[in-house]
Amino acid sequence: MVTKDQTDGQIRTHLTSVKEDLMTGVSFMIPFVTIGGIFLALGFMIGDTQAVFEQTGTIGWYFAQIGSLGLTIMIPILGGYIAYAIADKPGLAPGFILAYAIQQPGIIDAAGGAVGIAADGAVAGFLGAIVAGLLAGYVARWMKSWSVPSFVKPMMPILVIPVLTTALLAPVVIFVLGVPIALIDSFLTATLEGMRGANAVLLGLILGGMMAVDMGGPVNKVAYVFGTVLVADNIYGPMAAVMIAGMTPPLGLALSYFIAPQKYPEEMRESAVAAVPMGFSFITEGAIPFAAADPLRVIPSIVVGSATAGAAAMGLGVTMPAPHGGIFVLILAGNILGFLGCIALGAVVTAVLVTLLKSDHIETDESTTTTESTT
Repeated sequence: MVTKDQTDGQIRTHLTSVKEDLMTGVSFMIPFVTIGGIFLALGFMIGDTQAVFEQTGTIGWYFAQIGSLGLTIMIPILGGYIAYAIADKPGLAPGFILAYAIQQPGIIDAAGGAVGIAADGAVAGFLGAIVAGLLAGYVARWMKSWSVPSFVKPMMPILVIPVLTTALLAPVVIFVLGVPIALIDSFLTATLEGMRGANAVLLGLILGGMMAVDMGGPVNKVAYVFGTVLVADNIYGPMAAVMIAGMTPPLGLALSYFIAPQKYPEEMRESAVAAVPMGFSFITEGAIPFAAADPLRVIPSIVVGSATAGAAAMGLGVTMPAPHGGIFVLILAGNILGFLGCIALGAVVTAVLVTLLKSDHIETDESTTTTESTT
């Protein structure tokens, strides 16, 4: 008989596995996002932002085309590599094809017409890619367990499994799931585009806090992916909030060390020096040595600092079309002074809080605290 503890353990194990599969998809997607965002932003800088795609043959047009391709393909890449993480190579092609299919307005419109729902040009976005990738991965993995004749086995991973998985899931993904997910994605995109004032500040506050709470872990990645996928929809405010909030923790902690070194052990100096270029490069993991040494004081401080920076960025309307690069893509930011000001604000808030919370560090000499035992 299966006990409740065993059931809970199985559920936790499965959820952990799903999280790892999603993170695999995200890790493969990020370079495509980076290339797409940076090249598109360069195209806008070189050409006319409003008409660059009409300036055929110009340098700006070529940059914009490459950037657009990167942002177009990143979502199918997400679905494909989620399936790959689950089923290895047999799941890659079905995950990619199915995720790509539901990004096509013509397919979604036709499917919507067939089921009696007006899609109005909506596509399934990253939500659809995640669902398609998970389904393709699980079905492909199930097919891998089939017992087949020996002469069929060499064809299973390259022919049988990919084709059967795609054929089996295409109707489900396109007609049953694709249309409603596309409508949900369209609603979320429209809501984000319309965010102004307090709503935008609240979104920045939440995204900023998420970027700092685990410094590169799953929560951080959720916020980052949220910002990056919106770049493909030409919504650049959340990406700016995410990037600024991700830069803040290492910079704020380094600042705290330099203004109050007496509150840290001497060995933290190396971490503080390294945190500066890591922070400017949008590598939030630079804060980890500080958090590992004193999590109860450091983590709340960096969460507040990053949340403040993210909220300020959204409130000021700062934008960033590049999904990575930190200070090195500063020139691409909309409102450069606002971008820098929000980083400074978050770093100062972080530094002030953690410095106030920490007491002076007292070096202990182990030789004085070790007592000799007598027999």
